[in-house]
Amino acid sequence: MNQFDNAMRRQAMSLPELLRQQYEDLEPKTRSILSFEEIFSIQKIVLTGCGDSHAAAMATKYTFEQLTGVPTEVVPALDLSRYYADSQLGFAPRNPLVIAVSNSGTVARVGEAIQRAVKAGAFALGVTGNRESLLGKSVSRILDLAIPKQEGGPGVRSYLVSVLALLLLAIRFGEVRGRFTMDQANAYRRDLLRQADELEQLLPRMDEEALKMAQEWKEMEAFDFVGAGTDYAAAWYGHAKAFEADGAYAMCINAEEWLHLNFFLRKADRTGTVVVCSKENRGLVRVREMVKHAADDMGRPTWVLTDDPGLFGDTKAKTGIFPSTAYSFSASLTNFIPCALLAGYINVLTGEEYGRGCKGPWSFADQGAGIINSEIVLD
Repeated sequence: MNQFDNAMRRQAMSLPELLRQQYEDLEPKTRSILSFEEIFSIQKIVLTGCGDSHAAAMATKYTFEQLTGVPTEVVPALDLSRYYADSQLGFAPRNPLVIAVSNSGTVARVGEAIQRAVKAGAFALGVTGNRESLLGKSVSRILDLAIPKQEGGPGVRSYLVSVLALLLLAIRFGEVRGRFTMDQANAYRRDLLRQADELEQLLPRMDEEALKMAQEWKEMEAFDFVGAGTDYAAAWYGHAKAFEADGAYAMCINAEEWLHLNFFLRKADRTGTVVVCSKENRGLVRVREMVKHAADDMGRPTWVLTDDPGLFGDTKAKTGIFPSTAYSFSASLTNFIPCALLAGYINVLTGEEYGRGCKGPWSFADQGAGIINSEIVLD
């Protein structure tokens, strides 16, 4: 048995079977959640959520635009509830379509955002596992999530299911709107499901790579997580887990902006730099430049997560693998997993508690109170 086993690792190891099970559950649901008429009426899509759900929205924004042809925004829940222009809500019947993601459905700000959007005339779809929650009671339609319970810890299983649900919705919307044939839609779906087998084969290697990096990096003073396009969401997820699991100083940044800002940071040799980049990423050339500057010119400890390690073989960066996909947008389903494994191992190696155990200065957040027990403000 792995002597450094941990809850996040166990969640990651369960993902192939979870993906198969959730695909069978969600694929038919996404076919019937909205009528043909409702899908054709969509002129704009707004994705919203908090925490991991916000990352899932970022992971799928460009996929919605690519597959549906509909302008799509990712709007943080607070922005949607307090700042979003009234003129952009209810500008046409059932528009925009606001898709709110929250497995628990109890996050106050997401519920508030949806209540405000619906009040202004938007059409709201909730992606949640709790129909009786604030979110569940506030939306027009619910895509039910039914994730089998597993031990607690920073979300790994729930994130994969959120991304899967959104990708399946994007495929369905594009199929109905005639953006591609039914055969092509099914090819897209098969590419999602195929990752269960790919992941099952690769997980032992991914696990070994993450443990090795965690052992080398357990005393790092800070972490940078870097990405571009759809890979940016996996980097965002990684920096979130560094906070949640390890209590570490961490930042997430776009690969271009890294070369404008983050490279100035002192103690380059004490800053672990994780870069997520799939082989089909359209920013690959720029990401490679960024990696060369970080790893070769600055000597920063750099770990590139990719589906083609050979792309970075001419740099001093170390590489980690995630499954290769037939379609570039599918990579969002599994490219985050090495970040989860890394955070879980650093947690064990440093003796840290998830969420600082919600003790002492962190006690206000016990049982999610800091995000659940918040005043709802509606104009």
